[in-house]
Amino acid sequence: MAALLCASLLAVPATTYADSGFYLGGSIGRSLLEADISDPGTGSLDFDDGDSAWKAFGGFNIDAFVIDLAIEGGYVDFGQPTDRIAGNDVELDLTGWNLFGLAGLELGPVGVFAKAGFMDWSADTRLNGARIGSDGGTDAAYGVGARFSLFSAEVRAEYEYFDVEDIDVSLVSVGVVWTF
Repeated sequence: MAALLCASLLAVPATTYADSGFYLGGSIGRSLLEADISDPGTGSLDFDDGDSAWKAFGGFNIDAFVIDLAIEGGYVDFGQPTDRIAGNDVELDLTGWNLFGLAGLELGPVGVFAKAGFMDWSADTRLNGARIGSDGGTDAAYGVGARFSLFSAEVRAEYEYFDVEDIDVSLVSVGVVWTF
């Protein structure tokens, strides 16, 4: 039965999945931020928390039969993860604009992809609710994902890693994409 289902999915006409052209999408998910915070008095303190996150993105996809190539840019909000460190609530508010190159493989209406690029980020730090600092920069970003396409619509699941200065940031998300 499973073999018959797989064969029927691979036999679906090309018009039912992966279109070339411009696309827009959005995703929701969960972020995880991990950092070692240096404190002259106590040494290194660990920040480890996550929050609800979202992103909006757009790009251009080139469907070359089995291989997909795309360029994608977007905005991501990692929420406001808060951790209790040395008796204080420390909150990191991280957002950023990103740009990725994507390469994917189509297996009928199902596909997998990998992406690499960079993120221009900004972060605000709060201690017990009071803003104590902000920072920003541009760092590398990577990701992998899977998708299910039907005509011009796509459901996408992704894992992304953002190498933000001294913070390890990851995002697991699920979203939808519409190709024009």
